Amino acid sequence: MLNKLKKFNVFLVVLLIFSISLSGCSRSQNQQRTSNISKQNGQTVTVTDLVGRQIRIKLPVKKVVAIGPGALRLITYIDGVNRVSGVENIDKKLTDGRTYNMVFYNELNKLPVIGQGGPDSVPDAENLVQANPDVIFVASLLDKSKADELQAKTGIPVVVLSYGKLGTFDEDVYTSLNVVGKIMGKEDRAEKLVSQIKKIQEDLNYRTKEIPDYKKPTVYIGALGFKGGHGIESTQCNYPPFAAIHAKNVADTLKQNGSIVIEREKLLSWNPDILFVDEGNFDLVKQDYQKNPNFYKSLKAVKNNNVYGMLPYNQYTTNIETALVDSYWAGKVLYPEQFKDVDPEVKANEIYTLFFGDKGKNVYNEMKKFFGGFEKIKF
Repeated sequence: MLNKLKKFNVFLVVLLIFSISLSGCSRSQNQQRTSNISKQNGQTVTVTDLVGRQIRIKLPVKKVVAIGPGALRLITYIDGVNRVSGVENIDKKLTDGRTYNMVFYNELNKLPVIGQGGPDSVPDAENLVQANPDVIFVASLLDKSKADELQAKTGIPVVVLSYGKLGTFDEDVYTSLNVVGKIMGKEDRAEKLVSQIKKIQEDLNYRTKEIPDYKKPTVYIGALGFKGGHGIESTQCNYPPFAAIHAKNVADTLKQNGSIVIEREKLLSWNPDILFVDEGNFDLVKQDYQKNPNFYKSLKAVKNNNVYGMLPYNQYTTNIETALVDSYWAGKVLYPEQFKDVDPEVKANEIYTLFFGDKGKNVYNEMKKFFGGFEKIKF
C-alpha cells in the first residue's frame, strides 16, 4: 500500500511539472506570435520603382490607389482589387474591352473617385489624400520629379510602374508586377504570373521559330485603336501578337516602332495574304467599305475570304491577357499545322482565368458577344 502511495505521489509530481512546462511553452509561443505580428506591423520594405526612385514603405499595406493608364490593371492582376480605396472616374463606367474593368466593375463602381483618369490627366492630390491609401501606384503619367512632387504633396509613398515599349512580353511589365507583389505581400502571386507569361512566350516561340520565311503567309493588322478609333490604315510595326509567333507582318518593312497610320495605297502595294481587323473599330472599316468598295475588293485577302477579326487589347493601355489570347488566335490562322492542338476559345478561357481567377472564366464569351470573337469576317 505504501509503495502504491509513493508511486502515485511521484506521478502527481511528474504531471505537475509537465503541466507547468506546457503552460510555459504556450506562453512562449503566444509571445512569439505577438512578437512576429508586432515586427510585421513595424516592418518597412524598400523598393526601386520604374523610374529608379527608391521608396520606403511601411507594412502591411492595407489600402492602395492606382492612377494613370494601366496602373489599376496591374493591381487586379495580382489579386489586389479588394485593397483599392479609390478609383479614377474613367473606370466608373463599364467599358467593353477593358477587361479588368469588365471583371471588377461592381467592386470599382462603389469606390470614391480619386481623379478623372486618362492619358493626359493630372493627379488630384486632394482626392488621393481623402482616399487615405498606404501607397499610390502610378503608370505612364509621371517622371521622377513629378512623382517626388506628388509624394511631397500627399505625404503618401508614390510608386511608378511601367508597361515598357512592348506592353506585353516586356521586362518592365515583369518588374512592375513584382514590385506590386512585394509591396502588397503578394510575391508568390506576382512570381507565378510572370512565370506563366514567360511560359506562354516560350510556347509561342517554340511552335513557330523553325518555320522558314517562304512558308509564311504575309499578314497585316488594320483598324488598331490608339488614342481613339481608326480605320483600316491604322496598324503597328512589331505588333506583339505577330512578333510572338514570328509572323511576316508587312508593316515591319517600314522599320518604325509602334502605332502608325499608312496611306491606303501602301496597303494595296503590300497586298497581304491574310488580313486581320481589330474588332474594336470594325464599324469604321465597314463604313469605309460602303464608301470605297473597290479598294477593298482589290485586296487579295478580301477576294480570297482571308479576313479575320482580332479582339481589341489596347484600352487604357495594354490588356496583356487579351494580347496573349490574340497571339494564339493569330497562330491558329497563320500556321494551322503548328497550332492544330490549340482551340483558341479554350486557350482564351485558360488565359483569362490565369489573370483573373474564376471571374475570368466568362471574359471571352463577353468579348465575343460585344466584338465578335475569333471568326472570319465579311464586309
